[in-house]
Amino acid sequence: MNHLGLPNKETKKNIELLNELLANFQVYYQNLRGVHWNIRGKRFFDLHVKFEELYNNAQMRVDEIAERILTLDGVPLHTFADYLELNKIKVGKNVSGDEQAVKLVIESIQGLLKLERVLLQTTDEIDDEGTNSMISDLITEQEKDIWMLQAFLG
Repeated sequence: MNHLGLPNKETKKNIELLNELLANFQVYYQNLRGVHWNIRGKRFFDLHVKFEELYNNAQMRVDEIAERILTLDGVPLHTFADYLELNKIKVGKNVSGDEQAVKLVIESIQGLLKLERVLLQTTDEIDDEGTNSMISDLITEQEKDIWMLQAFLG
């Protein structure tokens, strides 16, 4: 057992999964920065503000994930090489159209949700309530984001 009373082997696996989530969250964050900077068209003002809100929140979540990894006695990944190696979500490049940008954000969140649901199961198996609670909150928040973005698309 580790210093938190969690089994070492399973906690190590969860740290790996958290690092994978961290890597994908960093790509999601960059996708948001890109669409925030490059958005064009009649919906510019609405989307520019929304994407800024989302990337500020993503930045906060990246920090929370990294701090959870540290709490579990792991080392958070911090290089772009590591992030790209573990990334599973689409990298948005030169996305400037409003619907294309919103669809990229939805797809990115859906990719994060897949990773988070796996993590939620593995943390639940070892009663890692701290990680479980953090991931559960993320899922709730992101499901609402998807709903709102899909409503925007009509």
